[in-house]
Amino acid sequence: MKTAPEIIVQLIHIEGPLKGQIQELSDPEIRIGRHPSCQLRFPADYNIISRQHATITREGNRFKLTDQSANGTIVNGKKIKEVYLKDGDVITIAEGGPKVSFLTEVRELFASPAQPAPQPLFSQTSAYQPPPPQQQPPPPQQPQYQPPPQQQPHYQPPAPQPLPRENIAPSYAPPEPPVFKPAQAPIPPARQPEPPAPPRESKEPLIIQYGPTLRSFNKLPLRIGRHPSCEFQLDHPGIIDMHAEIYFADGEYWVRDLTGQQLITVNRNPAGQGVALRQNDELFLSPNGPFFQFLGKGRLGELERPVDTGTDGRGMETGDQTADKAAKQSMPPKPMSFLKKIFSKE
Repeated sequence: MKTAPEIIVQLIHIEGPLKGQIQELSDPEIRIGRHPSCQLRFPADYNIISRQHATITREGNRFKLTDQSANGTIVNGKKIKEVYLKDGDVITIAEGGPKVSFLTEVRELFASPAQPAPQPLFSQTSAYQPPPPQQQPPPPQQPQYQPPPQQQPHYQPPAPQPLPRENIAPSYAPPEPPVFKPAQAPIPPARQPEPPAPPRESKEPLIIQYGPTLRSFNKLPLRIGRHPSCEFQLDHPGIIDMHAEIYFADGEYWVRDLTGQQLITVNRNPAGQGVALRQNDELFLSPNGPFFQFLGKGRLGELERPVDTGTDGRGMETGDQTADKAAKQSMPPKPMSFLKKIFSKE
């Protein structure tokens, strides 16, 4: 039986002395500071943060951040006194201090069903009944002697003698009529499997790391583009109003190109009307970005990748571009971003 849902607050430390840690809290009031009573507590010698710096208070399904410090609190680059937080907001605790990303997750609780009362091993009114006596197997019977059957001789007729060759007349064999064989119909080519149609709605989680923020979505399909009706709006020169759609079907995450211009690719192959995303697949929303990598379990992390312009108009690499490509291959790879390291943890 379901009970009231529980909202878990996830605080991801992006910068500061607790960098790399993720805290999950369900308290109705979360205190931030250096005091030992704070749930989000920083070292005592970190003087840039007050002892009672700020408080996150739950009001229904919303969370309000209240500043109580001398050095201030900043949310998404703006200094605040009170503000209601949204998933993906970046909180800077004191100017020049540590940074924390704010996320929430709804978890449903289930009440354990009542256990049935144990049944007594013996009934008070039942009388003892002895087990039925076992029957003894009958003694084995001795086999009786039977004489072997008498075999009667079989009559064998004499073998027929072949006639002389000169007395045999040649037999006439009429020619066999031609057999009509209809022309075989051509075998149709094997039909390629089509991607499944996107469902109307699926309650599957999706987390997207883009820049310094995390965005969490609790249902699919999800539309990506510049239009205000898109659930995930991107302000990027390579993105149009209705750009892409991510949905869940047949136990997998899928991406579909809504541009009609074959701009979206998965591992350099056009996405078209639907391509299933596998772990570590590279998703390019356009040749000029943004670039993402699918990390599995409904997680997309931004991928820093240069634009590939290593071919001329005929698809051939030029001399300068070949040299540039060789130089790039000799360079060490760029380190993985911090948020992507968090995503890659199982």
